[in-house]
Amino acid sequence: MKQIQFEYKNKEQLLHDVRRVKQWCQQNISSAVSFEIYSEMLDKSAIDAICTAIRTEMPQAVYSGCTTNGNILFGALSKSNICIICTVYNNSWVKSVEMLITIRGISTTEISRELSKMRSDVELFGGGAFAIDIDEQNAYVFSSDGDCSNDSVVFRFVGGDNLHVQTWQISGWKTLGMQHTVTRSDGKVLYELDGQPAFDVYYKYLNIENDRNFFRNSLEFPLIYTNGDSTILRAPTGSTPDGALIMTANIEEGIKARMAYGDPETILRTVHSGGANIAKFQPQMIHIYSCAARRYFWGEMADTETKPFQSVAQTSGFYTSGEFLRKDTELIQHNVTLVIGAYREGDIIPGMDNDVDMQGFHISKQVSLISRLANFIDISTAELEEANRKLEKMAVTDGLTGLLNRMKIQDDIIEHIENEKQNTALIMIDIDDFKLVNDTYGHDEGDDVLRALAKVMNEKIAQLGVNAKAGRWGGEEFMICVIGDDAARAQELAEAVRTGFNEIVFKDAGRQTLTAGVTLQIQGDTAESMCIRADDALYLGKRNGKNKVVVL
Repeated sequence: MKQIQFEYKNKEQLLHDVRRVKQWCQQNISSAVSFEIYSEMLDKSAIDAICTAIRTEMPQAVYSGCTTNGNILFGALSKSNICIICTVYNNSWVKSVEMLITIRGISTTEISRELSKMRSDVELFGGGAFAIDIDEQNAYVFSSDGDCSNDSVVFRFVGGDNLHVQTWQISGWKTLGMQHTVTRSDGKVLYELDGQPAFDVYYKYLNIENDRNFFRNSLEFPLIYTNGDSTILRAPTGSTPDGALIMTANIEEGIKARMAYGDPETILRTVHSGGANIAKFQPQMIHIYSCAARRYFWGEMADTETKPFQSVAQTSGFYTSGEFLRKDTELIQHNVTLVIGAYREGDIIPGMDNDVDMQGFHISKQVSLISRLANFIDISTAELEEANRKLEKMAVTDGLTGLLNRMKIQDDIIEHIENEKQNTALIMIDIDDFKLVNDTYGHDEGDDVLRALAKVMNEKIAQLGVNAKAGRWGGEEFMICVIGDDAARAQELAEAVRTGFNEIVFKDAGRQTLTAGVTLQIQGDTAESMCIRADDALYLGKRNGKNKVVVL
């Protein structure tokens, strides 16, 4: 495998470069030649001229390319508008598929779903075409089998009997602040986070205005969440007057996401670590698909994070509108990410790993100020979220028994009874002669009896596998709400609780008993009518000797 990279200067120089490639191929054994053409300019005539020159000089070669937000040549951000990378392979059958796609003209969801079905041993990755102007809606892809198009996909198949391909995802962006839930979305449109307009998060925490500069101002702060073992970032490309965010890819309802931030030193630590892993693969060439957001994050130092890969192998690529990588069986669209594909012909040679040259950047053992502040925010946020969880639990939980409190179990009963699509049953429980326990053995022993009954209730609900909620109604009274088809098993559950409680031998109070009243929902029932009927059943059992279950 051999790679030749060059910048496009003019037609005459292009012909010279292509003929140089042709001459090399004639002098060496090669089975396939491919050209990758990356252009910052939306200039079809210039692209057509380059394609024509390649077709004329090397008709057996294949080529593909796209418009970009910047080109990576020899690992660095090229100053040329158009860059060309030629790769010569010794033999070919499919080991990888690289994809170039016009994201803004195509729904990537269905494409990703179908491509995920591809043979598992084939590496699948790629990037979205872009333009040098990030506000430009058009972008082109093209190949030797198709003209420039702003709503197409180009697939580049690469293979060989002795070819090895491996892919990596490198981010370096870290979580920041509290977790948010996607409560309303539709495809690429994110309407609400935590029930509020999604834009409000950017205004509240970052003071970013909902104006024409929103895209540029928010690029450095994507949303981040996990999907299995993958970390996924989603960057908004715009905002609507009503506070919705237009994302670069679909984001599903229910996702738990946080904001992310970029810290140069943290990112370069990740690059160094990732580069060391790639070096162990001993690649002969590296393809980088890097998000345009990363270019804008670095500014004039954009190639700081890409140059190190050139010290490992010949490195090229471009800045994308989105990055694609299949992990396990799912092709995922990424943002603000480096997707890297590495190629090698032949086996790994022991002891021949290249060191990753960080191009003069010294990775300090000290944690940067930004990382320290972000860590402070994350720890503070985690503590606050934990405190809120405890407060929420306290608001609905009985402090002594750990069951739902009266207010919560009452609200749940009302909710389930008012839902006409499911049946409900109530079990009201009262410990027999509980006042004697407190008066004779003290309130500590009485508390132990109450806690023991609560434990029995939870255990029997779990053992029988019924859909039920248990709560403390007040004093020594308890309530169980049995829901749906399991309502018919309410009497069975009540008997299990009664016998289980009676088997306990308390230290001072010995064995205790309980009485339960059970009622099933009938036509026209309200929460009040069912509670009254369960109470009547309970006291019927009390009057008839206690320690029993009565159904009304």
